Amino acid sequence: MPELPEVETIVRALRPRVQGRRLLGVDVLDPVLIPGLDGLSIPSRVRKTSRRGKYILLELEPGVLLVHLRMSGRLLWGKTPPEGRIRLVLRFAHGNVYLVDQRRLAQVKYLPRFEDGLGPEPLGDLSWLPQALARSRMPIKGWLLDQRKIAGIGNIYASEILFRAGIDPHRPANSLTPKEVGVLARAIPKVLTEAIAGKGTTLADSEYRQPTGELGGFQLRLSVYGRAGKPCPVCQTPIRRAKISGRSTYFCPSCQT
Repeated sequence: MPELPEVETIVRALRPRVQGRRLLGVDVLDPVLIPGLDGLSIPSRVRKTSRRGKYILLELEPGVLLVHLRMSGRLLWGKTPPEGRIRLVLRFAHGNVYLVDQRRLAQVKYLPRFEDGLGPEPLGDLSWLPQALARSRMPIKGWLLDQRKIAGIGNIYASEILFRAGIDPHRPANSLTPKEVGVLARAIPKVLTEAIAGKGTTLADSEYRQPTGELGGFQLRLSVYGRAGKPCPVCQTPIRRAKISGRSTYFCPSCQT
């Protein structure tokens, strides 16, 4: 957390507030972040606000400010400091962006240019998917989590996508039939788009918040994630939990084959 839908929600909320505006100052309140900001020149105009995988990118004049919220980071917008451990403040004339991160896991870096080793975006053209899956014997759940293969999908949405596609998360990626790959290719953007429309998923720990401080809403529509032992919404079979690629995975043993 947060995954693609949460990061996209944050970017869309920040874009009208910061894009085209001058970043007037950066207050670094956690010294751990200082080395990553070496070379940042202030003031600097925000040319573009975008997302790549799970990364938030503020493209400046010049360079890129890269934010990865990891498990516990939040970017909140306002004129007064919010509650919580504030690690960084991006100051604009009409308000500020606050990095709040109780566990100090989020990363912020300034780069002259952003070069990534990420896989393709899952909301674009997925015609490459059959060939990519055919080359891998990884469990399909682990394959979806590998950011080098496809960018932005994390634990929550991998489980939800595979449930929607009716595919057992344990199966090797190259075991999927052409028909199953087609179903998966439709399920990936559908689940992610629905989650973006729901403003992301806020779990019981309430770590993820929109920049306005509001919770996400897609947690109310989760079919399997975090529901071990509860009835499947389709067939009423109890949802199971298993470890795949070191992550908790939730699935229906009847609906997913």
